[in-house]
Amino acid sequence: MAHGLSIRRLEKSYIAGKPVLHGINLDIGQHEVVAIIGPSGTGKSTLIRCINRLVQPTAGEIWFQGQDLLTLSRRGLREARRQIGMVFQEYNLVERLTVMENILCGRLGYMSAWSAWWRRYHPQDIEQAFALLEQVGLSGLEHQRADSLSGGQRQRVGIARAVMQHPKLLLADEPTSSLDPKTSVEVMQILVDMGQQLQIPIVINMHDVVLAQKFASRIIGMSGGSIVYDGAPGGLSESMLQAIYGGETWLH
Repeated sequence: MAHGLSIRRLEKSYIAGKPVLHGINLDIGQHEVVAIIGPSGTGKSTLIRCINRLVQPTAGEIWFQGQDLLTLSRRGLREARRQIGMVFQEYNLVERLTVMENILCGRLGYMSAWSAWWRRYHPQDIEQAFALLEQVGLSGLEHQRADSLSGGQRQRVGIARAVMQHPKLLLADEPTSSLDPKTSVEVMQILVDMGQQLQIPIVINMHDVVLAQKFASRIIGMSGGSIVYDGAPGGLSESMLQAIYGGETWLH
């Protein structure tokens, strides 16, 4: 398959007759870093969450690894989700667990129910988790509880957990919106570095246009549930930003 991800005629309505996504068509290449930008309520988060079916699409096709994710059985979807790492805006960590335990949760989808229950991780997984701790800048914090960490540290744990899945695709839903500007840059750099290291596509839904232009190789601009821009970061002219954001003050 030429593309890492191929979306065809994707639609989503939470209320009948009021679509949030209007027939989205999108091909994402194997090594792209794609940022999806647009105003609140335009369907960015819905699009990301449709890809791994955290949100159930109303119609369309999502092709990944040679199969349409929308036709999969529960078991097939569970297997496909192993290969789709997800980084969340609110981190989605298990607060009472340690940093190391949270990172190792990325392997649970590959383990038997018995091993998962007893947290019997393979020595290689533990070794990789320590290596990832170092890569995301959290060496020495493996025994810290997640609820004692700063926002930036939590997001680093979230990224490491997603990478522990050995994903073929990495999704990030507003990964920097709760972070300060300096930490946002650091987290985006880690995300992009991980994508390059794994040689996989990354799709990031975000509000910060400047940050998107700095790190993405391609920008998707959405407005009113449709794609109105698809191209290089440098092509985002002021008039195009006004088209995306409806003429409002877009830089905030």
